[in-house]
Amino acid sequence: MRKSNQSSMNALERRSVGALSSIFALRMMGLFLILPVFSTYAYGLEGAMDDPRLVGIALGAYGLTQALFQIPFGMMSDKFGRKPVIALGMLIFAIGSVIAAMSDSIEGVLLGRIIQGSGAVAAAIIALTADLTREEHRTKAMASIGITIGLSFAVSMAVAPILDAWVGVSGIFYLMAVFSLISILVLYLVVPDPVLSSHHSDSELTPGMLKHVLKHDALLRLDIGVLLLHMALMALFVVLPLVLANPAHELLAQAEQWKLYLPVMLVAFVLMIPLIIIAEAKRMMKQVFLLSIALLMAASLLFATMHDSLWWVGAGLLLFFIGFNTLEASLPSMVSKYAPVGAKGTAIGVFNTSQFFGAFLGGMLGGFLYDPVVENFAEVFWVVFVLLGVWWLIALFMAHPPYLATLTLKAKVNNQDEVEHLTQRLLAFNGVEEVLIIQEEQAAYCKIDKKVVDESALVAAARLVR
Repeated sequence: MRKSNQSSMNALERRSVGALSSIFALRMMGLFLILPVFSTYAYGLEGAMDDPRLVGIALGAYGLTQALFQIPFGMMSDKFGRKPVIALGMLIFAIGSVIAAMSDSIEGVLLGRIIQGSGAVAAAIIALTADLTREEHRTKAMASIGITIGLSFAVSMAVAPILDAWVGVSGIFYLMAVFSLISILVLYLVVPDPVLSSHHSDSELTPGMLKHVLKHDALLRLDIGVLLLHMALMALFVVLPLVLANPAHELLAQAEQWKLYLPVMLVAFVLMIPLIIIAEAKRMMKQVFLLSIALLMAASLLFATMHDSLWWVGAGLLLFFIGFNTLEASLPSMVSKYAPVGAKGTAIGVFNTSQFFGAFLGGMLGGFLYDPVVENFAEVFWVVFVLLGVWWLIALFMAHPPYLATLTLKAKVNNQDEVEHLTQRLLAFNGVEEVLIIQEEQAAYCKIDKKVVDESALVAAARLVR
């Protein structure tokens, strides 16, 4: 029977992961809160009707600068320290939020959104998390952050219409700035200082691994997929708030839209859980993957054909967020499974960059397609349906993922002989498929079958050089 490493996180690690997860949550809420309320606000801004395309571009603009600056911020944190770089990014985000809040023109809001995205701290936060957790607990720490992001998305969708009714979209932008400043306080008052900041190949982009990741067929398919997923999300939300608030159909006033989003997000979250369990426990990840994309396609089809009915729009939203939440939870796991040993951090970095770039392209696509004069909602939905159909075909011919996890172990090796000796020892364990030991990091990266391998024995073996 397989044994797992039973040790748990110590108090310092729990405090670090909790605080950094809260920073990530505040950061992501700052981006998500605007999603269901932006379009109805933006079309009333000065200059928006002169060039309606700017509304979609402004919605997705943060994604472009996130994509451009995410990796440089991560590299800067290696050189200048994690906390200063994270604080700088959060300050930039706060400045962009204030600019957007104070602007009464679409150009001013666009500038604010561009500046918001320039504070791209995700990679630096992940690197700090790696600094503050032991190798054997790093996967749990990253999973905690992932869960936090998912919850912040669900909460944001539900509360954004309520906040809009109370303080308006400008008030939400100011709230984003406050969240950013609170995050800086949490960073310096709660998050411990790392004893040592070093590069972690399982969590950070490694330039030497970039070529292997970019040439990997399955990883490229996932990168294209997450780009199309976030294109679809942003393009849909250029027009969905307008569909709901459209006086011609009288579906749901903006202040009342939380009554739709709240139950939809709750039910979608509950229904996502069995799909994730089936994907992982039953090893049916590709089947669940294809089903989730099909749910997005079905939702887009309902939006395109039945957008004058609140019940059918609600059904479409439920299908969409079941699929979306399942994909958001499972795609990073799939990246980890496909990634070459020691290249998980690089693969995730490229994946996240694709995601942010997709958000930009989706906002731009929705802005260019939608004409507020003729209200051609269906055209946007049909284009999203086609994009998702292309993704489904790309995913259909992807190889089944290897059901392997990456386990990172502390490995005190002093020379190449010890590296080779430990590599062979670890490979001798049943369930260990690949091993890469990086002497500079004093770490061993192992691709393992968690249903087979004895993790406790593996951890113990890594501690013995001879």
